[in-house]
Amino acid sequence: QVQLVESGGGLVQAGGSLRLACAASGRTFSRYSMGWFRQAPGKEREFVATISASGGMTYIADSVKGRFSISRDNANNTLYLQMNSLKPEDTALYYCAAGLVFSVSNSRYDYWGQGTQVTVSS
Repeated sequence: QVQLVESGGGLVQAGGSLRLACAASGRTFSRYSMGWFRQAPGKEREFVATISASGGMTYIADSVKGRFSISRDNANNTLYLQMNSLKPEDTALYYCAAGLVFSVSNSRYDYWGQGTQVTVSS
């Protein structure tokens, strides 16, 4: 069992930056691939980024490539999403998720946080 708690969301102007964090409970964090997803009102949940269990592999969605980066600190059971050059279309509820497979599909993730809201004003 893995419990995930996101933090770091907020209101930011277009062009600004935010760093999201996802704190994981338990001693098995380093076994899991981790992902970030987002969901805007009236839209389906969308893949943002994923990182392998060791941190050696990452994959970023085309919509945020070059602006967002994903990283993890296995010693401190924490996942990060650095978001730069934010745009109004990045406004969404951002979720972190844990799964045993390195994947862009939300169906491959077993544990989810409650989400943190990111709002980008124009």
